[in-house]
Amino acid sequence: MSETVEEERGQRRTEVGVVTSDKMDKTRRVEIPRLVKHPQYGKYIRRRTICHVHDEANVSHTGDTVEIMESRPYSKTKHWLLLKVVKKVASATIATAEAQTTAAPTA
Repeated sequence: MSETVEEERGQRRTEVGVVTSDKMDKTRRVEIPRLVKHPQYGKYIRRRTICHVHDEANVSHTGDTVEIMESRPYSKTKHWLLLKVVKKVASATIATAEAQTTAAPTA
C-alpha cells in the first residue's frame, strides 16, 4: 500500500487553505480565500469558502496552511479530508495573537 490517498481514490478536487479552528476532535475548519470579479463594476472582491475537514491524527492547528481533498461524507457538514500540512505556524505566534484578541483594554 505504497500509493498515496489521492492515487488510490482517483482524481478528486484538492484545495489549499488556512485552518481557522481546531477546537473539535479530528475536525478542522479550513478557510479557502478567493477573488471574484464584480459583474458590473469589475472590481475584485475577496470571498471565502469554509470547509470542515477530517483530520484523523489531529496534526494541524490554527493558522496552519493545509492541503485538503474532497471525500466521502464523514458527517452532516464534513466532506473533506486532510492530505498534508503545507506550512506550520509557530505556537508562540498563535499564543501572542490570541492573547492580544482576548485582552480587554483598561480604561
